[in-house]
Amino acid sequence: MSYTDQSMNALRLMGDELADQTVATMFERGQIGKFNTLMRHFSTAGQDLPDGLPDVAREYLHATSTPPSWVDWGEMEKARLFFIDNNVHISTALSFAAMPACYVIPHVARLLSATHSLEYPSRRMAETGQFTVYLMQPDAFEAGSRFIPAAQKVRLLHASIRHHLRREGRWDVAGLGTPICQEDMIGAQVLFSLQVLDALHRLGIHMSVDGAESYFYAWRVVAAMLGVSLDHAPADLDSARQFSDLYMTRHMGPSEEGARLTRQLIDLYEEVVPGTLLDPLVAALVRYLIGDTCADWLQVPRTAWDTAVKAAPALLGILERIEDSSPLGAWALDRLGQLTTVLELSSLTRGRVMQYAIPEQLKSQYGVTSTSPRTNRWTPPPLTAQA
Repeated sequence: MSYTDQSMNALRLMGDELADQTVATMFERGQIGKFNTLMRHFSTAGQDLPDGLPDVAREYLHATSTPPSWVDWGEMEKARLFFIDNNVHISTALSFAAMPACYVIPHVARLLSATHSLEYPSRRMAETGQFTVYLMQPDAFEAGSRFIPAAQKVRLLHASIRHHLRREGRWDVAGLGTPICQEDMIGAQVLFSLQVLDALHRLGIHMSVDGAESYFYAWRVVAAMLGVSLDHAPADLDSARQFSDLYMTRHMGPSEEGARLTRQLIDLYEEVVPGTLLDPLVAALVRYLIGDTCADWLQVPRTAWDTAVKAAPALLGILERIEDSSPLGAWALDRLGQLTTVLELSSLTRGRVMQYAIPEQLKSQYGVTSTSPRTNRWTPPPLTAQA
């Protein structure tokens, strides 16, 4: 698939018809409060839908209750094993590369600022982390899992934000297009897949081609379940690179909202890091992974760790050699990775389960052990030439 400014402009006008229609109908009928109350008790796949649920919501939940029929479950299992093998590194890449990359797009930063809970700045990271952990469970698409209900709720949450911003005149539709449009939803898919893989590569993580491709495939499945039009979304990593390069050059730049969100993210992880000695490492890691230009736009402070953090690939390489040469070492490092991810997520969620409720109004305060050997390394698709 080839992307041009014209095709990207068309994507800016497109939302998610099914979810948008569902949310609009519930708002028209005054059913949002009742829906949210009942849906707090609906959290696992295969569970009976609550009595009294609005008909339009029941129809939506039935229509979105299963993964796409085209899913290759072998690829999904390879993606899950890839995640297990690299969970700490993926969490690092999501937190310190993918999220700042969102913030460096001014209109996305503005939207996130309008819909974040400013009193609970870790909410976005907690939701993203919890959602990813749900996705990578062995039973993610089976009865009893939490992933499918979470995806259904996130899709409606996005639709509700579109509804509010357009109805309240808080979004420049003429200049920016539809809020959370198809271009931005595909952009998020690419940020959480290709750009996470880019960050892992920059950290020196050993990845097989199969593992990287399967991880991208899993996020393609997620994108479909979140309302992304697969007629327009990248089908592979090469087309994802083309989309990413054009998307970022079309939109990235400095903004007050992006700088503020980045400061919140750095403050948040400085609280997660024990003590204060290693606090500057957070900003240094963000700067290393996104580059100086984007880091300066986001006002990421320069620290004494900026040079030292460049040794991360060498240090991680030592750990990976231990993992590759010793089954016991591999087991121990995988267990340590799982524990670290759980502890990080626990800190972000503060012991809560994220509910992904539909806001009735937007208030200011709501504001794999791989199948191919690691010697067959994945390398990022090359940058595409820009006209």
